Amino acid sequence: MQATAPFTPTAVPTKTKWVLDVSHSEIGFKVRHLMISNVKGVFREFEANIYTTGEDFMTAEIDFWINPASVDTGDTKRDGHLAGPDFFDAENHKQISFTGNTFEKNGKGDNFTLYGELAMKGISKQIKLEVEFGGVMKDPWGNHKAGFTITGKIDRSDWGLNWNTALETGGFLVSEQVSINCEVELTKQS
Repeated sequence: MQATAPFTPTAVPTKTKWVLDVSHSEIGFKVRHLMISNVKGVFREFEANIYTTGEDFMTAEIDFWINPASVDTGDTKRDGHLAGPDFFDAENHKQISFTGNTFEKNGKGDNFTLYGELAMKGISKQIKLEVEFGGVMKDPWGNHKAGFTITGKIDRSDWGLNWNTALETGGFLVSEQVSINCEVELTKQS
């Protein structure tokens, strides 16, 4: 009788869940005003579920959502206008979402391009974001944290955010292009 090797199951890659550390994250944007300066804003309410294979963020599956009514530009009147029907229409569209799962290495170092679907006001469009990976670190309480800086640009009219006013000197009150700037810290779940 011939001896056979014991059966060794193939290791199945482990899925790792990461959640946003909202106290150490900021979801921001800026847009040109009067064609001469930028107005910046953030969203105060957001959440995400992110899954990776092990700690390999190139395998990340990202589901991210924002409450558009939580927009904060430091001016309550402007915030009300942005949350209203001219822009986010937060009463009828309770969520802005992003689903991403395609990463590409972008040059040297820890820079990547992330592709995904941005959904706003019932319209979904593919977007591209630039991601700088800050690394993974264990905090003093034993939690594994990962940090990212995420930037990109979108044309707000692609999602039906068309409100504007022409200026008598030419141009428009608010630029069509919106710059996205996010600082994100994730916590690994056990």
